[in-house]
Amino acid sequence: MKKIAVFLPVILVLLSAGCSKFEAEQLSLKDSFDRSINNINDAVSVISSTKGYELLSSASTEMKSDLDFRDSITLDLVAGIYDFKPNLKHHHNFFIPFRLFEKTGESDHLIVNMPEKHAFRPWCLYNPSAPDSILKNNFTIDASEYHYYYTWFNRHDYGLKADFTLDTVDIGNLEVLSESNREDGYSRSSKYTFEEGYNIAVSYETGDSTISSFNLSQDEEILMAETSIWIRDDHHKREKVYILTIGNIDIIRGSKLDSIQVYLDGVLQKEAGVIITDEDDDEWSVCRHRDILLTFDDGTTANLSDLIAPAKEVMATIVGSLRNMNFAKRVVDYIAISIYYHSYFINL
Repeated sequence: MKKIAVFLPVILVLLSAGCSKFEAEQLSLKDSFDRSINNINDAVSVISSTKGYELLSSASTEMKSDLDFRDSITLDLVAGIYDFKPNLKHHHNFFIPFRLFEKTGESDHLIVNMPEKHAFRPWCLYNPSAPDSILKNNFTIDASEYHYYYTWFNRHDYGLKADFTLDTVDIGNLEVLSESNREDGYSRSSKYTFEEGYNIAVSYETGDSTISSFNLSQDEEILMAETSIWIRDDHHKREKVYILTIGNIDIIRGSKLDSIQVYLDGVLQKEAGVIITDEDDDEWSVCRHRDILLTFDDGTTANLSDLIAPAKEVMATIVGSLRNMNFAKRVVDYIAISIYYHSYFINL
């Protein structure tokens, strides 16, 4: 199984050692930290006001369970242009969805036009009502890539690349890759690109080690990134490496390091200090259950969770939604399955 890695800050840190990310300016550790925190808060403030954020967060809260689908679909089987037109005379059975869409054109993409209500409130998609048929189809999913190969024993290979528009306005795009097999374990990566080039990407990979990462960027510039690498030791999960990137600052803790190290533009800051505090949980992240106390050269300190309090909650929502593939599974897959079954198996 090929390894999925949208990003891996471990590699970035090693390759960028000694190279300034901000060559035009040489700021102190404290000034660099303050600037980077402002950039993070500004970015997340923009993201939280977007329809893309609303899309991801609503997919997380509306549904309590996922569809148990065990079949394979490729883009060519569902390609075309479809408009939301539910057939309420047909009652779905088991995991087979309602007949929700009517094909209105040809395309090599999967293009779906539907009311925004059913995108931003996925429960309505699962339970259409008569008045829904007169709603305006003002939300569009344009999937240029889509496949879901499934075999028994939880082997799967999944891929999605889709753009979203609301009232013809671009509200972002989503990319998802996921693989699983018994030999190599499980890997998943998701990335959503919002307005103004902001994007959040996550990845999770199991095998000999478990690697979990998330990344907040604007275009190609990393604003914040976090990577944790765990290993199993006597049936207990132990963190082997932890890396937190905040702008041009890297904080590294490793089982083979004598202390937590702080780098500014790849240069070790020998007078800086860090305390990492974890809650009683096995999924530590600065988004949830982990805090960072950074001490600067002059003895002053900064508590990360206090400085990014509003941003922290927004990032936790997005990271959780992307990691669980909520919108992909609960909306895009449900639509694709409905089209697939009613096109090939059910004659009404």
